[in-house]
Amino acid sequence: MTTYGTIPTSSSPGATTNLSYISRAKERIKEGLGTRRPWKIMFNFHSLRLPANLSEALARVKTNAAYFRMNYAIIILIIVFLSLLWHPISLIVFIVMMAAWLFLYFLRDEPLVVFGKTIDDRVVLIVLGVLTIVFLLLTHVTLNVLVSLLIGVVVVVVHGIIRKTDDLFLDEEATGLMSTSGAGAGGASSSSS
Repeated sequence: MTTYGTIPTSSSPGATTNLSYISRAKERIKEGLGTRRPWKIMFNFHSLRLPANLSEALARVKTNAAYFRMNYAIIILIIVFLSLLWHPISLIVFIVMMAAWLFLYFLRDEPLVVFGKTIDDRVVLIVLGVLTIVFLLLTHVTLNVLVSLLIGVVVVVVHGIIRKTDDLFLDEEATGLMSTSGAGAGGASSSSS
């Protein structure tokens, strides 16, 4: 009996697990990028002003670093990536290590098990960090990576100093207050109708 032109109704177990892994990975990336703040808020020109003194500058850097940490990480990674464009081998190593970071650290749901032993997340973090540095050093771009990291940190610190923090917490509190007061106002208007 031939089955030409038929569509199988069940898929292989391997394909199902691969698709579920990919969908979980997409969800975890969305969750991770969900902590990113809108770029429009980050570069609001009305919120840029020099601080009055050093203590205010340090407080701004601390607050902005906590508030915009995902944005700052993206900026630093883009600067490092751009610095490696003229070093194709290093760029390939950087991309491979980023994939290793994604699969071994950021996108894992279960603990990492090697030879029947569970590996702690801190160990994975340290090993991946050391391997990334060692592999990039082996491609002879040490000065290039250090300079690009320094440029990235300077960009982040300068932004952190000149970006006022007055409106950052007000936005979070305002959205919380609006959601609770909006529910009360909606309840009051619906009870009066």
